[in-house]
Amino acid sequence: MTFDSRPDSASESPAGNAARHARHGIPMAKASDFDPGVLALFDKYVHGIIDRRAFLREAARFAVGTMTAVGLLDALSPRFAQARKVPVDDPRLRIGHIDIVSPQGYGKVRAYEARPAKAAGKLPVVLVVHENRGLNPHIEDIARRLALEDFIAIAPDALFPLGGYPGNEDAARELFQKLDQAKTREDFLAAARFGKGLKDGNGRLAAVGFCYGGGIVNFLATRLPDLDAASAFYGSAPAEADVPGIKARLQLHFAGTDERINAGRPAYEKALKASKVRYEAFAYPGTQHGFNNDTTPRFDEAAAKLAWQRTLDLFNSTLRT
Repeated sequence: MTFDSRPDSASESPAGNAARHARHGIPMAKASDFDPGVLALFDKYVHGIIDRRAFLREAARFAVGTMTAVGLLDALSPRFAQARKVPVDDPRLRIGHIDIVSPQGYGKVRAYEARPAKAAGKLPVVLVVHENRGLNPHIEDIARRLALEDFIAIAPDALFPLGGYPGNEDAARELFQKLDQAKTREDFLAAARFGKGLKDGNGRLAAVGFCYGGGIVNFLATRLPDLDAASAFYGSAPAEADVPGIKARLQLHFAGTDERINAGRPAYEKALKASKVRYEAFAYPGTQHGFNNDTTPRFDEAAAKLAWQRTLDLFNSTLRT
């Protein structure tokens, strides 16, 4: 099933607003404040297609007024503290870290766990899979948001074998390229199996992931026949030959402007239909890759709210009955 989602759009800012935001210290610009060429460069930079030096060199031609290429990169970079929705010490939650044995992966993976402080009975578990920078503060906040919705959220850090998320996005991207992805995928499989059998869980498991994490969620769905539900945000498609293995209720969220990911969508949906997988696919016109990440200007509030509610509805309908 495919839907064309058109959330109410916010008022657009005129070109050049990125510079105004920087000059006046306004916390967050919007995607519409930037030339599309800058956003395309930033997407390549975020995904390791070009490095920082190449981004700055190419972005210089988009710099206007007092806004430099460095300023553009800064304006596009995450604002974790400003976007945080749930305090790290929220008394409504129990938060900690757990170590999960992963014999086929790196041996051990560490995960951030968030759950309601007062739970009435056993709760469903949701595995939260980060983007390609490891377990940064934004993904921890996502886990806390899920915990406030009465789920037990488990968010593994793929970078744990290399020392964990380093506290810096550039350093995290560099570390990420050093991972053995075969082992990393096994780590996520081990974390999912751990969540499925969690003694405080109700035996039901879902997974949600973003960007790289969306691709991992698609992969997990092909490998875990007992995964109950999966929500993949702008994630790469799995191998077509593996699609028949998907038994979970699947939800796919696509940005309107995302050539790299959207190129694989038609073949993925064709394979899903051929295998009679129960799935929904939603497109969000006018949005950028990363539209759910509220720490950067690519965030689209209306689309993110709609996609998140759809995810919660899926999880509530599949994990609590």
